Order: sequence, then structure tokens, then C-alpha cells
Amino acid sequence: MRTKTALLRVCIYYIAAVVGTVGATAYGENWPCFRGPSRQGISQERNVPVQWSHTEGVVWKTPIPGDGASSPIVWDQRVFLTTATESGASYRLLCIDHTTGAIVWDREILRQETGHRNPLNSYASSTPATDGEKVFVLAFDGTLAAVSMQGQVLWKNQEIRYYSEHGLAVSVVLHEDLVIWPFDGSSGQDRTVGWQTPWDRAVILAVDKNTGQTRWRGRRGLSRIGHVTPQVVRVNGRDQLVSGAGDVVQGFDLTTGQRIWTVSSPGEGVVPSIVAGDGVVFAASGFGESAIRAIRTDGQGDVSGTHVVWQTDKDVPKVPSMLYVRPHLYVLTESGLAKCLDAATGQELWRQRLAGKHSASPVYAGGRIYLLSEQGKTVVVEAGGQFKVVCENDLAEKCLASAAISGGRFFIRTEANLYCIGTQQP
Repeated sequence: MRTKTALLRVCIYYIAAVVGTVGATAYGENWPCFRGPSRQGISQERNVPVQWSHTEGVVWKTPIPGDGASSPIVWDQRVFLTTATESGASYRLLCIDHTTGAIVWDREILRQETGHRNPLNSYASSTPATDGEKVFVLAFDGTLAAVSMQGQVLWKNQEIRYYSEHGLAVSVVLHEDLVIWPFDGSSGQDRTVGWQTPWDRAVILAVDKNTGQTRWRGRRGLSRIGHVTPQVVRVNGRDQLVSGAGDVVQGFDLTTGQRIWTVSSPGEGVVPSIVAGDGVVFAASGFGESAIRAIRTDGQGDVSGTHVVWQTDKDVPKVPSMLYVRPHLYVLTESGLAKCLDAATGQELWRQRLAGKHSASPVYAGGRIYLLSEQGKTVVVEAGGQFKVVCENDLAEKCLASAAISGGRFFIRTEANLYCIGTQQP
């Protein structure tokens, strides 16, 4: 009898633990890096806000010191955000309570040199990433740091001193035990080299997330300046890193860093991150011969002539990333031109001019697309092959960063504040 009772208690404990885990997961998916869990701007949550203003639907608003264009990330009850104070010299990471908006801690991660940058960029533009144990941040000078969830700096990697005619804007990618980011900069001695003239100095660096030690270096060959956050895709049963820069889109072996394939993609200063689906990736090239390309990822060598499924030179985004929600590819340009393409063919299904300028990348949740302008207005449209506005929401503050979604709430960074949009009880 005692044995049966003990067994029953164990079973009850196990069920309670499982229910507790499910409950914690049901609270809301984490948004652990730039553009969320898939790095594609897609949320699986359904119960997300549709309408708000700077006074209505605001759960909390927290002033953020300093300046930065990085996006917030969310893990369980914590929101993380980078900023730079003291005219950019102090690079900082903030931890904010998801429920109340209170700043849990605010740490200086390092003192950074405030070098040359484009006026539209900031000294804290790279969005951090987290695995729930550490937060990984990339500073303006190319320093990568791992920070504990309590705010202690665990290690730094300063192997490469970064310089770019535009400043730093790429975000890191976490994959298994690797932290990966590309150094697609330009020469600090001759400003045209690597920017207007191709060079062979670009590096993709992969480091051990636990130690900060370099595991491999990927080489592009000839390329130019870029700020493209890479993507991980599955090809023939293996994970592959797809990374774009000025003039190229390329696939790399995630174990060794060896370049597998390359596609010509003329243009420099490219920013939109890689999006993927159904065996292809979608990439935009930069200034010059701008184009959107759909590229198959199963090639080897130079596959420029064989693996481009389709391409178009119309309405190519220079800053906002694209959004793939099967079977459509959504495009938003910095000038406010929004359009929907058939992702399989590139055929245009609708095209609409929106008010304002746009730097933030679109996000998707609950069957709707959210398009946030620099003026702080979010236009919500139905996902699909016909353009239909659901509503327009105005925060009336400058917005450069992309929104995060977690726990049924939107987290939107403005020039001065971090907004939590939603209900009081997630």
C-alpha cells in the first residue's frame, strides 16, 4: 500500500510538473533574437493586440536612456535591450520586467570607440540574442560579449576590429553552441575599398557560445559592404548558414565555415536580412543593380546561372527585411511602398503606398501583417493576396527598431521609450 501511495505521489508530481511546463510555454513564445524565434518576423501567437495608441492599449511605457536602433528581445519574464550613452561611448544592456516595465538592471558592457557611422545609424544597432542562459551582444566596434541573465559579463571576443562606412548594423545568430555574425565592413584607410570597390577581407566568424573562443572563420572571396543578418536553413538533411553581403548571397557549412555555394547579387550597403521557405531563400541586393532574388539552396560552387528561381528589380527594399508567409512574400521599402508577391513566381499580387518612411521590418501574427513606420504609425493589414487594412495605430514617436511579440504583447522601441502594448493580464 505504501508503495502504491508513493508511486501515486510520484505520478501526481510528474503530471504537475508537465502541466506547469505547458502552462509556462502557453504564456507566450519567447522572442529571443532579431525577428523572433525563426529570425523571420513571424509569431505563432494568436491573441495579440490589433488596436492601440500612445494612450490606449499601453500596458507600460519605460524611458530608455541613451540612443539605439536595436530591437527588444524577450525571454520568459525579461525583456532585453541595448543602448549607448555618453555620446555612444558607454555600450549598455538593459533587463526590463515583462509585466511591469521596471528596469531590473542596467549594465555597462564595455567602453567603445565612437568611430565613423552613417547619420541614420546608431552606436547600438545590433539586436542581442539569448538562449535563456546568456545574452549575446555585439558592440559598434565589433566586440561580441556574453552576459549572464543577472548582468555579469562572462566573456568578450575582440578578435576583429570592425570598421564600416555605415557603422555596424548586423545582428548575431545563435545556432546550437555557436554565435555567428558576419564582418562585411570596409577599409578604414581607403574609404572606397570594400564599399565602392570589392575586396576579399570579409569574414564570417563563429565562436563557442560558452567560451567565446573562435571555432571557424568563413571567407566570401570578393564582396562589398553589407549589414545582412544571416539565416539557417535545412538542406538535404543538414543545417546550412545562408549569408548575404554586397554583391553576393552565399551558403556556408555550419561545422567548418567552408563556403558551399555563391550567387551574384550586385549592389552594396545591403541591409535586409535573409528569409527562407520551401527550399529557397529570398534576398535583396543593395545600392547599384538592386534586385530581389529567390534562390535555391541545394547548389555547389557558383550557381548564379542555375539556382536563381526568379528575380525582380522593382521596389527593392534597402532597409526593412522581407516577410515570407506561405505562399506569399511581403515587401516593404524604406519609402513606404508595400507589396505582396507570389513567393513561387515573383508575380505581384498587390501594391500599396503607405504614409511615412520605414526602417522597421514587418512582423506577422494571428493572420495579420504589422507595418511600423519611422513616424510611429503601425498599419495592420490582413495577410493574403488582397490588400485590406484592419486599422492604423499611432504612437506619435520616432521608431527605427523592429517590434517584438511575446505573451500576447507587442514590444516597440521608440526614440525615447520602450512600449508594451496589450492587455494588463497576458
